[in-house]
Amino acid sequence: MKINFKKLYLAYQISKNHERVGDFVLLKADAFGAQANPEIEAKMMQVQGYYPEIDLEELKQLSSGTLGYEYARYMEENQLTPLKVSPEMSELAERNVFALRYAVTHDIFHILLGFDTSYAGEIGVLAFAAEQNYSRTLKLSLFPAILIYSVVAPTQLKAMFANLRQGKQMAKRSKFLLNYRFEDHWTKPIAKLRSELNLA
Repeated sequence: MKINFKKLYLAYQISKNHERVGDFVLLKADAFGAQANPEIEAKMMQVQGYYPEIDLEELKQLSSGTLGYEYARYMEENQLTPLKVSPEMSELAERNVFALRYAVTHDIFHILLGFDTSYAGEIGVLAFAAEQNYSRTLKLSLFPAILIYSVVAPTQLKAMFANLRQGKQMAKRSKFLLNYRFEDHWTKPIAKLRSELNLA
């Protein structure tokens, strides 16, 4: 894995600005060479240039149980902010569709897959993404992540391996999710969406 230290330094500079979290995440991923596997690049073209702004206040007005409402609740409970990409990064967003889409949908995956934000929950989401073969980088990072998390949170080790198995099983039966336009389906009940995507 070749690291672009110039981009990494720029990402570090941007990280100091809380309004540019989306730019930081995108630039950092690109600096580390995050790329989609060749076999899924064509699928990712369906979401090229697609990163609509997300209004949590608007989503909170939707019915309980819908994707939009549950996403807004999840983000609020975990003190998270939807990622935004500034016009300065639009060229990079167009070029590295995978890096942007994986970052933008990460929290949506947590909700749909039923994994919380604990270390064990992160392993579940990562296992799903690795099994769906999004990128070589994700596959290679799975077991190092388990090793690191097991040191940081040893009490979650059993849950990590349970989520590892569950994430992989869900990925095998699920439709390809990374190019799905979730933002067009905020009003859809999560139960219905899970069924349509073969996650239920």
